[in-house]
Amino acid sequence: MAIGVVLARILGPAEFGTYAVAFVALVALLSFNELGVSLAIVRWPDDPVAIAPTVTAVSVLTSLALTGAAWGAAPWFAAAMGDPGATGVVRLLSLCVLVNGVVATPAALLQRAFRQDQRMVADQVNVWVGAGVSVALALAGCGAWSLAYGRLAGSLLSAVLLVRYAPLPLRLGLDRAHLPGLLAFGLPLAGASVVIFVVGFVDQLLVGMVLGPVLLGYYVLAVNLSGWPVSMFSQPLRSVAPALFSRLRHDPDRMRGDLQRLLRPLAVVSVPLCGLLAVTAEPVVRFVYGAQWAPAAEALRWLAVLAAVRILTELAYDYLVVLGRSRALLAMQCAWIAALVPAVWVGVRLDGIGGAALALAAVGVLVGLPLHVRELHRAGVAVTSLGRAVRPALLLAAGVAAAGALVVGIGAGDLVTLAGCGTGAVVAVGAVLWRHRGDLDVVRGPRTPRGHRAARSHRLTTVGRG
Repeated sequence: MAIGVVLARILGPAEFGTYAVAFVALVALLSFNELGVSLAIVRWPDDPVAIAPTVTAVSVLTSLALTGAAWGAAPWFAAAMGDPGATGVVRLLSLCVLVNGVVATPAALLQRAFRQDQRMVADQVNVWVGAGVSVALALAGCGAWSLAYGRLAGSLLSAVLLVRYAPLPLRLGLDRAHLPGLLAFGLPLAGASVVIFVVGFVDQLLVGMVLGPVLLGYYVLAVNLSGWPVSMFSQPLRSVAPALFSRLRHDPDRMRGDLQRLLRPLAVVSVPLCGLLAVTAEPVVRFVYGAQWAPAAEALRWLAVLAAVRILTELAYDYLVVLGRSRALLAMQCAWIAALVPAVWVGVRLDGIGGAALALAAVGVLVGLPLHVRELHRAGVAVTSLGRAVRPALLLAAGVAAAGALVVGIGAGDLVTLAGCGTGAVVAVGAVLWRHRGDLDVVRGPRTPRGHRAARSHRLTTVGRG
């Protein structure tokens, strides 16, 4: 977050928008550059040494082809996004696709071996080397190129570490006995990744094509800001929720009850703060990024609403994944896209980046959320129980948003406004959380009486000595 703030203040909307054009192309290519085959290594029941060379070959060859295609299509894509000058940046970033394809197998091998410690080292090198190069070049006046060079430098050094840490050497080879099975496994995953990309980036594609790179820069900044609540509240919970639900599959009633007990505190924390972010969008943007980014607030106020929807639907998604309702989830994603594309197109045409954000939020509230609720109902979760779980959050959000709007209307200055609104919201959320503190026991391990803990400790000590 801090790196993004620094770079946004150095570069400004025009350069940031040029990089955003190239970044959209990069994410699109990365969504299917290794055809989904690397995940087969993680799930392979036998020693992966037999399939690793084939997986590497598929990943490298596909990534090489996509990099070449991106290099040739870069002028067309940049022109379609309204920024022909971004051609070089698109081509430079496309090299990251090839790097990603080379290390797809080493990364999957580390994931299979649960070597998150080594993966963390590689990821941190990627982040901080990339940030250092980008900031240095941005200060030197390299504009959007600074972000692209930083991204490529971080990717290259991270790739070296991943290859070094991998438990198997990096080898190429096509085994025709394994190739059909790997493609049959990976291609559906690659297709699903493309669907996820479209859901996540169709708005940026349309904003860039219709409004150009400068307004795309404002819009991407608003997208990044609206992602803060998701990163803080949804992502940590998603690291434990699937495991929690999985261990309760034999007890459907308790599984449904724990969903409700997870949903209530999650909603109480995230929904009111997303509402507060919506009503304080202008002072937040000005205070964090500077006055030059103020137009981004037009989109942020609606994207904050979408963030609340995402947090709630992601919990429902994880619950449904554990139940094995993958076809229903894919159908929901496709329905979401079918509603999203025309809505965003109309929104961009009518009201620029604000219209695009409003369309996203409206489709999320009117299409995405109801689809997830309906599927939960089909899975045996009562709609009334969901309503009881989110009711405190909705009431609190209404109060926090109303109070925030009043404080913003006073015009006491950005720092004072944000400090007052933030303090009031935290106190209110804390009070409601305290009232429902029993719900938090669902993410804690079973409590053991003190005497039992002492006896268990004695037994473990005895076993250890033996």
